[in-house]
Amino acid sequence: MSYNIVVLDGIYANPGDLSWEPLNEYGDVTIYERTSPDQVLERAANADILIINKIKLGAAEFEKLPNLQLVIISATGMDNVDLDAAKKYDISVKNVSGYSTQSVAQHVFSMILTLYNQVEAHDQSVKNGEWNSDKGFSYLLSTIPELSSKTITVVGYGQIGSEVAKVSKAFGMEVLIVSNHSKHLDDYELVSLEEGFKRGDIVSLHWPMTPEREGLINKKLLRTMKPSAILINTARGGLINESDLTDALKDKTIAAAALDVMINEPPVTNHPLLMLSNCIVTPHIAWASSKARSILLKKVFDHVANFKTR
Repeated sequence: MSYNIVVLDGIYANPGDLSWEPLNEYGDVTIYERTSPDQVLERAANADILIINKIKLGAAEFEKLPNLQLVIISATGMDNVDLDAAKKYDISVKNVSGYSTQSVAQHVFSMILTLYNQVEAHDQSVKNGEWNSDKGFSYLLSTIPELSSKTITVVGYGQIGSEVAKVSKAFGMEVLIVSNHSKHLDDYELVSLEEGFKRGDIVSLHWPMTPEREGLINKKLLRTMKPSAILINTARGGLINESDLTDALKDKTIAAAALDVMINEPPVTNHPLLMLSNCIVTPHIAWASSKARSILLKKVFDHVANFKTR
């Protein structure tokens, strides 16, 4: 069976270092790096299969795309597609999971070590000539904590959370787990969200976004944290009340935060969190190692290969 396959925002899964070529086996392929909302219907008009990442699709689009049979989301989250509307129009929707576990865990620790070891600050200090200004053979800009003496609270114990816990244990850290599903863990201590925030030197968020979790990380919870604690978010921006986090960082309620996700992506350039020296922000890249994206594309191709036309 030959399909008309259209990729609407392919630059995220493949910015140019990988190949879409395997798709050619299954039909005619058109690839767009980015597609604006007002271009979706025109570009998808003849598609049997749409491959998207963050493009929003709902009843208004499905009604005008009579050929569409399959939507493949090249990501795990499916909140950008109206699944009820897809079912109504007999359109299958597939996502991809389990491709970025190691990539996200690696990014979590890159953030932790950036904050703890301050490699960039010390590098800049040396290049500014400070090592040659009577500081001796070694000097510190500020105290460097050691991970082996710290407690990390991992919020969410799915594939990524469990990988972060495993890496944390390898560093010799005490690991606390917040999980709504696990009842008992042999290797780690299971705690409530409140206890995890109170005891953690580092709190790393790995919960999926649900309506009841919107803004759950708020002023009340942040105030229970240690003044020396740091908050890491590689999950979903909506978990955090960004105004409350801004206040907590400004008044030193907590020491620092490192965010790979925000409520609005991209955020406005003058977003208060971007103005703070104790807040690191990266552009939603924790998932995007080359290996993770290779696995992602392979799973997208598998969805096409395994699709049975209606």
